[in-house]
Amino acid sequence: MSSDLGDETMVLAQLKNVFRFFEGSEMPSGEEKEQLIKEVLLMVLARATSSDSNIDNLEVETVQNIFKARTGEEVSTKDVRVAALSELYESAPLPRYLSKMSGKLGQDDCIMIVESLAEVIKTDGEVRPTEIEFFNSVVKAMGLSSAQVAGLE
Repeated sequence: MSSDLGDETMVLAQLKNVFRFFEGSEMPSGEEKEQLIKEVLLMVLARATSSDSNIDNLEVETVQNIFKARTGEEVSTKDVRVAALSELYESAPLPRYLSKMSGKLGQDDCIMIVESLAEVIKTDGEVRPTEIEFFNSVVKAMGLSSAQVAGLE
């Protein structure tokens, strides 16, 4: 991996657009929205790796693979871990961020993030109650219905 890519992903892991749009009421431009989608995806998937209090290497690899498949970009193990344990969550809980961000993302983007989250949770073959609780809190915070998540709407 080149140092340029490392620099790019480190910027991504800092979740600057999430902070910016969480604090303000402005809507992101097209390019800003694309970056915001990537940051929210990374934030949710990375946080899922620690939802059961244990950041598993297999889950981190799954996050990296899903992120690459969904965005075409790579993200380092370090950046997944940074995003999972970010100081971001000291300022406000994840559902509060997601609630605010979902209004700035499209419904399809929110559904893609939730579907990606389900993939991460199922990675190790065991879905724990804390992971189900985390999944449900993300779905609720993003303002999605069960029918939307199931692809019925």
